[in-house]
Amino acid sequence: MSRVLRAAAVLLIIAIAFTGCKKERPAESEAFKFVVYPGAQYLSQLTELTKQAQTIYNPNAPTAATAIYDTDAPLEQVANYYAKEYGFGNVAPDATNNLSAAKPRAYYRVGDLHADNEGIAPVLAKLKITADLSKAQGKYRSAEIDRKPNRPHVTVQRPYFDLTKSQVVDRTIILMAR
Repeated sequence: MSRVLRAAAVLLIIAIAFTGCKKERPAESEAFKFVVYPGAQYLSQLTELTKQAQTIYNPNAPTAATAIYDTDAPLEQVANYYAKEYGFGNVAPDATNNLSAAKPRAYYRVGDLHADNEGIAPVLAKLKITADLSKAQGKYRSAEIDRKPNRPHVTVQRPYFDLTKSQVVDRTIILMAR
């Protein structure tokens, strides 16, 4: 009997040793975080409004991590900051990336404040926001920076229309959403 117990003990020790000698796990990926442009100010009202709008678009989905900031810095400076922080290098002139089949990870685009804001009028009505969208006039330029596993998608735009004040703001807005 003692021989059986010894054999079982040896097998148990070998099993414990074997389980303790597994390969080391790769380092956990960096935790999700927002990278804030130096000197940018947090826009709590617009951030909360955006989160509320997300629940209207997708009522059954959890609200995505979102943060909105703005700064006096030029659009190109802010866009290049995020492209470099994300390791993408430069921001492409547009989404076609010189007619390449692959969309660039960071690129510029242009838009119309009035047309873009008119498209969200139904959501604003559901949120009971009475913004004067007729004041959303003019063109804007923006940059789109793709997300990374631990970082949100970033949209940088100048100028932007502040729905809470019904006015065009000549500052650079930074919208980060997971």
